[in-house]
Amino acid sequence: MRHKAECHCGAVRFEFDAPEKIDVTDCNCSICGMTGYAHVFIPKDDLRFLSGEDQLTEYRFNTGQAVHMFCKICGIKPLYRPRSHPDAWSVNLRCVTGDTLSVANRIAFDGSDWEGNIASLREKK
Repeated sequence: MRHKAECHCGAVRFEFDAPEKIDVTDCNCSICGMTGYAHVFIPKDDLRFLSGEDQLTEYRFNTGQAVHMFCKICGIKPLYRPRSHPDAWSVNLRCVTGDTLSVANRIAFDGSDWEGNIASLREKK
């Protein structure tokens, strides 16, 4: 199913393919906790920019691997390239428009101990 998303001012718009019901990850790391970001992980090839890719600015911290992308105009982070999923996008559930997407499961991720939790997840696989 095709879903659409955008930043607050609408300058950055994109669409992505995903099931109607999808898992959402809630992270408590410093940036997600402060911004209320709700992760919907999408394979890199399943997302297409419709407009405003040139309106995104990057922010990196800590290891610099995650590429946080904010709209230069309104400051909203509609998506980013996560360190945990380097071949994917993380779309902010709160930026998805319309009623095309519903939450199947909410997954809590303790990003305040990112290294420990990623190691734990990899051991379970």
